[in-house]
Amino acid sequence: MSATTKLALRIILLMLVAADGSATGQSQNPPSRPSGQGDAAQQEARVRVSEKVAQLFLARKVQPEYPQEARDKHIQGVVVLKAEISKEGDVTAMTMVSGHPLLAPAAVEAVKQWKYKPYLLNGRPVAVETQVSVSFALSK
Repeated sequence: MSATTKLALRIILLMLVAADGSATGQSQNPPSRPSGQGDAAQQEARVRVSEKVAQLFLARKVQPEYPQEARDKHIQGVVVLKAEISKEGDVTAMTMVSGHPLLAPAAVEAVKQWKYKPYLLNGRPVAVETQVSVSFALSK
């Protein structure tokens, strides 16, 4: 992702936050909680964010190793994963959404090494659920 694209995404995110705070989960009018669910409910909360928003919080990205069998068979494409990220920024679970089965293990192995900056909800880190796309393209 180019520096210009990253800057544009950050500007969009800041505009969304300025509008209502919902892009980062810091709404001015937080949703009411059912009685009996205080801080414990927030500690266990997991918010869903778009892939583009999650990319803004990506601190370390490990590139996948292209599987030799897929390379030999000229297999290319994108593997899409549903990822759960802990409040500390570690990828804790993944489920394959789409992609070629020969590429998926390499994508999973790379993404589980990714590290995210904590995502804050009302000033506290929370777990996140998002989608991650990993592209595999052969050189020409």
